[in-house]
Amino acid sequence: MTVAALSISAAALVGIAVHEGYVGEAYPDPAHGWKVPTIGFGETAGVKPGDKTTPTRALVKLLQSAEKHVEGVKKCLGDAELYQHELDAYASLAYNIGVGGFCRSSIPAKVRAKQYEEACKTILLYNRAGGQVLPGLVKRRQEEYRKCMGE
Repeated sequence: MTVAALSISAAALVGIAVHEGYVGEAYPDPAHGWKVPTIGFGETAGVKPGDKTTPTRALVKLLQSAEKHVEGVKKCLGDAELYQHELDAYASLAYNIGVGGFCRSSIPAKVRAKQYEEACKTILLYNRAGGQVLPGLVKRRQEEYRKCMGE
């Protein structure tokens, strides 16, 4: 199916929420050098120190933000053909590293060249924050890789 016909699945949305974790009050994100306020399920857009949210509001924001990330992923991939599980894996990665980071990666070129397994393997490279390999990111990338491979 062409990527244009796909959208994020409920399972992918839940996966992002589980990996990001919920925090009801804005906190400085260590992945951004402790300088970027983050809230809810990893949301940074428009967040100010002292902001508060509820789980319900954070889930709504997560859905809106994830949909924006999917649109960005789809633009980078053009008219490539993907399965739902591949888009879900790329959406989760992009939610975590940003659409720009995803688009600058080698994944879009590999997908367009139909090098699907190599594109999925590339996910595993994004296991660092602040220059450090983080066990939580290693675990997340392994899960995204397995999802991408259809496991």
